[in-house]
Amino acid sequence: MLIPSTLSVQQRSFIYADEADLLNVALFGKTAKQWRDENPSAKGNIRDLATMEQLIVLSNMESVNAVLITNELPQSQRLQQLNEIAILQMRSLLNNPTVKKLDK
Repeated sequence: MLIPSTLSVQQRSFIYADEADLLNVALFGKTAKQWRDENPSAKGNIRDLATMEQLIVLSNMESVNAVLITNELPQSQRLQQLNEIAILQMRSLLNNPTVKKLDK
């Protein structure tokens, strides 16, 4: 499943201390630790095994998050906005025939 899921009320209300995990939850729906617990035999981490599209979105989200922090948006609101951005960008990238050619 490459399109991120909309965050649940529980996920939106949970405050993530680590900005990397904030981005992970917005894009992958889980923290790095949750992913490791679910994939104990995987070589690498959640980002090492991400698709090209996910890495592009993650990079974009890092820039957006920096702007949101500068604008003093609370972390819970940033998480919600970053999740919406991740969904929008993943849909756009996955439906773009030019991007599909790059992955070959």
